[in-house]
Amino acid sequence: MRISVKSGLLCTVALALAPIAVAQNVEEKESRQETVVVTSTPIRDSQLAAIEAKKDAGNIVDILAADTIGRFPDQNLADSLGRVPGLAIERDQGQARFINFRGAPFRYTKIAFDGIDVLGAEDGRTPRFDAFPSVITSKIAVNKAITADMPGESTIGYVNIDTYKPFDKEGLHFSLEGGLGKQQLGDDDIEKVNGRASYSNDVFGLLVFGSHNLRGRITDNREYSYLDLNRDGTDDAVESIDFRSYRGEREDNAYGGRLEFRPTSDSTVFLSSLYSEFIDREERNQYVFDFNTPVTMGTETYAPVIVVSRLLEDGKYENSTFSNTLGYDGVFGEWEVGARINYTETENSTFLPIPYSAGGVVGGTVDATNIFDPKLSLTQVGQPGTTVDVNHLSYAQSFGLFYVGETNTEATKFKLDAERDLTLFGYDTRLKIGGQFDTREANGGSAQAYDFVSFASVDINNYVTSALWDSDFTNSIGAINVDNVGLRKAWQAAAGGSLTAEYTPDSLISIEEDVAALYAMATSKFDWGSLVYGLRVEQTDFTSAGTMIDPVTGNPVQVSASNDYTNVLPSLHANFDITDDLKIRLSASTGLSRPTYTEARASQSVNTTNTPFEIRGGNPFLDPETSVGVDATIEWYFAPASLLSAGVYHRRIDNVIYPASSTVDGSVYAPGLIAPGTPTTFNSFFNGEDGAMTGFELNFMGTAEDWLPAPFDGLGVSGNLTLVDSSFYAPNLAGKYSMPGTSDTVYNASVFYEKFGLSARLNYQFRSAWLSTTENDSLSEYWGDTERVDASLRYTLPNPVFGTSVTLALNGNNLTDERDTRYINTSATPNQYEGFGRRWVASIRIDY
Repeated sequence: MRISVKSGLLCTVALALAPIAVAQNVEEKESRQETVVVTSTPIRDSQLAAIEAKKDAGNIVDILAADTIGRFPDQNLADSLGRVPGLAIERDQGQARFINFRGAPFRYTKIAFDGIDVLGAEDGRTPRFDAFPSVITSKIAVNKAITADMPGESTIGYVNIDTYKPFDKEGLHFSLEGGLGKQQLGDDDIEKVNGRASYSNDVFGLLVFGSHNLRGRITDNREYSYLDLNRDGTDDAVESIDFRSYRGEREDNAYGGRLEFRPTSDSTVFLSSLYSEFIDREERNQYVFDFNTPVTMGTETYAPVIVVSRLLEDGKYENSTFSNTLGYDGVFGEWEVGARINYTETENSTFLPIPYSAGGVVGGTVDATNIFDPKLSLTQVGQPGTTVDVNHLSYAQSFGLFYVGETNTEATKFKLDAERDLTLFGYDTRLKIGGQFDTREANGGSAQAYDFVSFASVDINNYVTSALWDSDFTNSIGAINVDNVGLRKAWQAAAGGSLTAEYTPDSLISIEEDVAALYAMATSKFDWGSLVYGLRVEQTDFTSAGTMIDPVTGNPVQVSASNDYTNVLPSLHANFDITDDLKIRLSASTGLSRPTYTEARASQSVNTTNTPFEIRGGNPFLDPETSVGVDATIEWYFAPASLLSAGVYHRRIDNVIYPASSTVDGSVYAPGLIAPGTPTTFNSFFNGEDGAMTGFELNFMGTAEDWLPAPFDGLGVSGNLTLVDSSFYAPNLAGKYSMPGTSDTVYNASVFYEKFGLSARLNYQFRSAWLSTTENDSLSEYWGDTERVDASLRYTLPNPVFGTSVTLALNGNNLTDERDTRYINTSATPNQYEGFGRRWVASIRIDY
C-alpha cells in the first residue's frame, strides 16, 4: 500500500509537469538563455540573506540559507545543523545522525517542515536527521528562544526546515545534480543524485523534487570490557576484546512535491507531500575473546585459556517519515489567516538475524600495550608454539539469535493561525492568535529469539570466503570475511522461508496521545526596538495500554494507564536597536519535553521468584520535563554579510528523565499481580531533580570584500564557539550527572574563497566528550572528543551551456581520517573504538 501511494504521487506530479514544459514558448526559452547569470559570490550572497533574516527576527535565531548548505560537503541535515553555534552532532559509524541542541538530549529539539512540527522517527520524540538530505531545504531557522506560536515541546530549540516552493521563481526552472565517489576504507562506492523542477504562473504553481544517496561503507571496530583487579575503584584489567568489521551500505531517499493555487491575489491553497527514508543494510563479522585470566592494561601477556564467540549478521535498520499537508492562506478583513491539516506517519524498524557460535577455546598472547589497537596471537590450548585459524574454529554450540523491533507512529494535526496589525497601548502591534490539535498513536515492540532447531542444518564454515577484512587496524587474528548474505538466506530457507519472532509482552508499545494547544502573542514596536510577548497553554491526554505476564500462571494480563496534564508556557523577548547595526536581545521562554513512547509504555515484565520482587518495563506515570530559560545576546552587523555576536543562556529543567532502579510499591505498576504495599525493585525510567544548563556562545562571520583589494576580496571566514555546563540530580542513583549530550566545548571554524566562478571552503569541527544519550543505561558511557576536517571545491562555468548554469564540485569528508571513541567513566577505559576512513565525492550540477 505504501509503495503504491508513493509511486502514485511521483507519477501524478511528473505527468502534471510534463505538458507544462512542452507548452513553454520557444521565444521565452531563448530569452532565458540570453539572461542566465552566474552568481560570482554565492556563499557571500546567501550568508547576507541569512544575516538579514536573523537581524529582522523577533527572537534569538540562526538562519542557514540554501546556498550555504549546498556549499558544505554535508551528507544530511545533521551535518548542516552541526555548523550552527550551540549545535553539536552525534554520529553513528562516522555518519551524522542526531543533534544535541545546546548540549541537551536529542528529544529536547522539535523539528518542523514549513511550520508543521512532526514526531521523531526514533521513539516518537527524537528526530533522526540521517533520513533528511540537505538538498530538499531552501532555508533552516534554528530558534533558540521560543515564542508562543511554536510547539511547547521545543524545550531547548525549534528547528523549522523550509522546503522549496513553486512560486519562489516564476516560470519553468529545474536543478539536477549527480555525483560519484569513494570511501577510502574498503574502496566502496558512493553515489548521489538529486533534482528539483518547478513551474509557476500568476495563479498556478507546481514543484517536485527527489534525492537519492547511496554509500558503501566499512567500519573497523574494537570493543572492550574491564575488571577492577586491584579493587581500588579503577578498572585496570581487560576482561574481553571484540574484533568487529562492519560492511554494507547506507541509503537515504527523499521525494515529494507541492501544488499551489492562488485564486486571488491574497489567497493560496496548497497541497504538499514529503517522504524521506534511511536504510542501513549491515553485515557484521564479530569475534569476542573472553580471557579466563584478565590481562593487565598496558601489558603483553600469554593467556592460557581464551573462550571465543563468533557473531555474524546480515541485518537492516530502517526509518522513514511521510508527511502530507493541506493548507490555506487568505485575508478576511484585517486578519491574515492560515489553516493546516497534516497527516504524518513515521516508521523505525530493526531486523538483525545473527548466526551465533559459542564455546570455542584457544590460547594465545594478548598485547594490550596499545588498547586502541590490541593484538592477539592465537594458539592451541596449552601449546604456545602452535597457530590457530580463527575462521574455522570448532564451537560447542551454534544457533540463530534473532533481534527485531519497531516503533510506528501516526499523527493528525489541525492548525489555525490568525494575525493582524493594530494599535495596542498606543503602540503599533502585530497580534497573532491560534490553536492546534494533535491526535497521535504509537505502536511497536521488540523481541529476542533463539533458533536451535532449523539452524542445526546450516554449516557456517561453508560461507567463509578467502578475502581478509578491509581494515586500518591490525588484523592480528587473520579474520576473513564471511558471505553473510548467503548464510542468512540458508538459515532462512532452513527455517521455512522466514525469520520472525514474537514481541515480548513487556516491550509492547500501544499509546494514544492527544495534545490541544491555544496561544496568543503580540509584537509591539517601539522607538528603541520591539517586544514580543505571549502565552501558550497545552493540554495533554495520554493513555498507554500494555501487557504483563502473570508470573504464576504464565498468562498475559492486560493493563492500561493514563497521565493527563496541562502546561502554561509564557514567553517574553525584548529586542533593543542600539544602532542600525548593533542589537541587544533579552529573552525568557518556557517549554516541555514529554517522555518518549518507549519510556512511557505501560508494558511490564514481573518476576516474583526473587526477593524483593522485580518489575522491568516502561513508566507511564512519568512527568514531562519542563524548562524555564533566559537568554541574552549582543549582535554587531559590522559589514554586509558579516556578523559578530555573543550570548549567554541558562535553562532550569525539572523532572529530567533517566534510566535506573528503585524500590516501589509493586501493586502500583502490577495491579492484581503484586499485593499492595509489597516492596518491589522497579527497573525503568524516573524523573530526576535540579536540572540546569548554562552556556556561552560566540559567533563570527566575515568577508574580505569590503576590506581587501582583489584578488583577496574573495576571502571569507566564519567560526563559532560554545561553552556549556550542565547537571541534574538522579535520586535513585544518589548522584549528580551532566545532562546526556552536553559537551563542555564545541567549536567550528571555516575559511572560504570565491571568485571567478570558484567557490572553495575548508571546515573544522570539534566537540569535547559528552555523556552518551544512546546505549547508556548506567549513566556511565561517554563519547570521547571528536573532530572533523571537511572540504568543498566548486566551480561554475563562466558561460551558460545550452541555456543552463553548470557547476562542477569535489567534496571531501573526514580528511584527517579521525576515529571515534566511547568509554566508561574515564577515557583510559574505552569500550568502543571505530574508524571508517575518508570520503570523496565528485559531482556536476545543472541549473535552469
